[in-house]
Amino acid sequence: MTSSLKDRLDAAAAITETRLAAALGDAALPGERLRPERLMGAMRHGALGGGKRLRPFLVIEGAALFGLTAEAAVTAATAIECVHCYSLVHDDLPAMDDDDLRRGRPTVHKAYDEATAILAGDGLLTLAFDLLAGEDAHPDPAVRIALVRALARAAGIGGMVGGQMLDLAAEGRFSGGTPLAHGEDAIRDLQAMKTGALLAVSAEAGALLGGADAGQRAALLAYGRALGAAFQIADDILDVEGTAEEVGKKVGKDAAAGKATLVSRLGLPEARRLLDRLVAEAADALAPFGARGQILAEAARFVAARRS
Repeated sequence: MTSSLKDRLDAAAAITETRLAAALGDAALPGERLRPERLMGAMRHGALGGGKRLRPFLVIEGAALFGLTAEAAVTAATAIECVHCYSLVHDDLPAMDDDDLRRGRPTVHKAYDEATAILAGDGLLTLAFDLLAGEDAHPDPAVRIALVRALARAAGIGGMVGGQMLDLAAEGRFSGGTPLAHGEDAIRDLQAMKTGALLAVSAEAGALLGGADAGQRAALLAYGRALGAAFQIADDILDVEGTAEEVGKKVGKDAAAGKATLVSRLGLPEARRLLDRLVAEAADALAPFGARGQILAEAARFVAARRS
């Protein structure tokens, strides 16, 4: 990772952390009666003080292509990060992936309890749309509506939630415990929904915030989709080759659970070649932005090479 990319990632993470912390304060907002102390503690445990904040970075850098400051994009970026954090809290539950460790710390249901973790995830999800509805997300109500719809579609039935259902089915949850045999196309659909959709909408959100034309929006969406696919393959490779200390969570779980991954389907050498092609595809999608898209192209290379 170059120092320039690191500085931009760090800056996006810092401004997002500040906005998240403010959104997760203890004081009740207009329309709220009170904020339960245990719930707020669990939400902060699941959302603050960890992670690369890649999704907020994509929002902020995408918006920067159109001249917007990080301050102008951070509320929308924080909303998407709330959805991401909710998904991690729920994915870690015993009924889902049953993980005890996340970002090197106990998962929310281990630090608190399962019921509190479910409610903390629910709280983060609904907070995301609260944030997007406010004028600080964008002064134009039409843009805010577009952001709400794009995020809802990416996070919902045909996106992340639907992808999680496909993932559970692939493990054999609903077929007597026998993992289902999936072809490459089916695995790509599953991963594009479960992981890729939220990364893609992060890039698209920058275009929406910046008033992009249809071609520019399509370019950022294509970039985000390729990046999302690359991210998942890199994650699957890390599950095979990484250590718990590097990754911050248990490794080797995909094979043990019989998960449908491109690594298991194609083998490591071919999966690596596909990863390289996706990184190139992401960079090519940024062509309409010329040199201004360089930092996003570098982010795609970083995603492919990461060890955590």
